[in-house]
Amino acid sequence: MIRLDENEISFPDPERYDGHEGVIAFGGDLSVERIWFAYQHGIFPWYNPGEEILWWCPDPRFVLFPDEIRVSKSMRKILDRQVFSFSENKNFREVIKNCQEISRRGQSGTWLSDELMESFIKLHEYGLAKSIEVWQNNELVGGFYGLQIGNVFCGESMFAKVSNASKAGFIHFVETHRKELELIDCQSHTDHLESLGARMIPKREFLKILHKNNERR
Repeated sequence: MIRLDENEISFPDPERYDGHEGVIAFGGDLSVERIWFAYQHGIFPWYNPGEEILWWCPDPRFVLFPDEIRVSKSMRKILDRQVFSFSENKNFREVIKNCQEISRRGQSGTWLSDELMESFIKLHEYGLAKSIEVWQNNELVGGFYGLQIGNVFCGESMFAKVSNASKAGFIHFVETHRKELELIDCQSHTDHLESLGARMIPKREFLKILHKNNERR
């Protein structure tokens, strides 16, 4: 692995460097500029707070192509009955805060540090990060956030306080933006997103889509 220089925003080329189990670098900082640069090159931070920052570009990559979204009959009924309502960028700070604080099965603590959270809030203020909110009876019950890089949405984290909230929000987002999105980056495998149609593709294929998207911007 390569240690990053805090005074220089650069990374190893993830197309030529595989790193160790998807980790291609460590160190550096969590500045808005570095995070934005990293995501444009298919790299994201994922580490335990208090430990060294790790930068990942796993192979294979877990993604969802919008046209491959799978909606079960039970979820379609929930959406048709309008059990939830949805919004975008109405309460980014609360969405990311809930993603940090929500308890998750098999996990103790959170990977989302206060410093990383504040950087994403700044990215939102710059119009680069967005949130999707899920409401029920005027209460925020679910949502997720990520970075929008042209036609690629890089999903970061989601939360749900009631059953099916985050799943409904994700389906709504994909179906609403299907025509303008080429790819949704889900980063690493989860059963939750696999049930919705996400699948693994080679890292090289993912980077090719991302680079082509960057050239069009």
